[in-house]
Amino acid sequence: MSRPPVSVVMPVHNGMPFVGESVASILGQSFGAFELVIGDDGSDDGTAELLERWARRDSRVRLARRERKSGIAASFNWVMSLARAPLVAIAHADDLAHPERLRRQVAALRARPDAAAVGALSRGIDERGRLVQPPNYWRLTRVSPFAPFVHSSVMLRRDRFERAGGYDAQADYWEDLDLYWRLLETGPILVLPEILSSYRHSHASVRSRESMERVENALELMYRSTACYAARRDHRPLLRRGAAAVVGAGAKIHPRIFVARSWTEVWSGRRPGTLLRLLKRGDLGWNRASLVSLAFVTAATLSPRALRLIVQAWMHGRNLAGRRLLRGRAAVEWRTRPATKEDLPIPEPAHANSARSGSIRTG
Repeated sequence: MSRPPVSVVMPVHNGMPFVGESVASILGQSFGAFELVIGDDGSDDGTAELLERWARRDSRVRLARRERKSGIAASFNWVMSLARAPLVAIAHADDLAHPERLRRQVAALRARPDAAAVGALSRGIDERGRLVQPPNYWRLTRVSPFAPFVHSSVMLRRDRFERAGGYDAQADYWEDLDLYWRLLETGPILVLPEILSSYRHSHASVRSRESMERVENALELMYRSTACYAARRDHRPLLRRGAAAVVGAGAKIHPRIFVARSWTEVWSGRRPGTLLRLLKRGDLGWNRASLVSLAFVTAATLSPRALRLIVQAWMHGRNLAGRRLLRGRAAVEWRTRPATKEDLPIPEPAHANSARSGSIRTG
């Protein structure tokens, strides 16, 4: 293919042992007219040799390599620059794409030329591939600045990505969310209410490998930026300062960060090492966020499997209501903030509606 209709991009740094399974899930798609652009970002664990075998096996695989690791946002911008198609699907080296993912997302974007991107529901799996986290239908019915889909389920229009400015390295560890907010300035983001990917909870994930303080500071910057975004203020001045400058050495950080850092271990059935970090760095007080965070992290430390069962039951209950609300809908638009009068379309005069319908009602 000189210029395929779809590019799938996958940056990877030390993707063993899951990258082979991830590549296979892309190459097994029912929609076959795509290229798979894999950027090996300085791997030294055998990933490069495995990817070379895949490239020899399937001509759709285009493999590029850099000798040194460049960072999360930088690696995604790199593989995006190599993609040739107008539609680009994101893939992660440890997640799985379900066979109908590309076909369903291409159809959704063709049906909505105004949409900048489309995501889909995902289910969570552990390191052995066992289902541990249900898909979250309920979140598709809510207004939230946090995306109701995972990064590895997204397909976007390349021209909108370029117009939005690509990934920002100052937002590493939440670079996807920052990009989505800017993509929304170019058009709506759709979500398909069907399971089209699997998100793996494992120690191979980036957050598990990086230093605790660096990730915690980045997530604190994310929460502060989210507060700005929800209040309809520009968060980009915070990004330009950077996480280290915004948070400051020894500063207390939002207790929810330690809940976020505990999820991978909870879904995997392991005890997270976050309780002492929460007590040391958490900005704790007599408020709901502190009490909920303390309760969650303590329960995760005492019995992660029991907590996982409780969360699974809670999610299943909410999903019953969510699926009823979504029944019959092929796609939904992600709503990040409550609508205001400025967001609503200007109503046409009554006579304009009547003229278009071909009839005029009289009282």
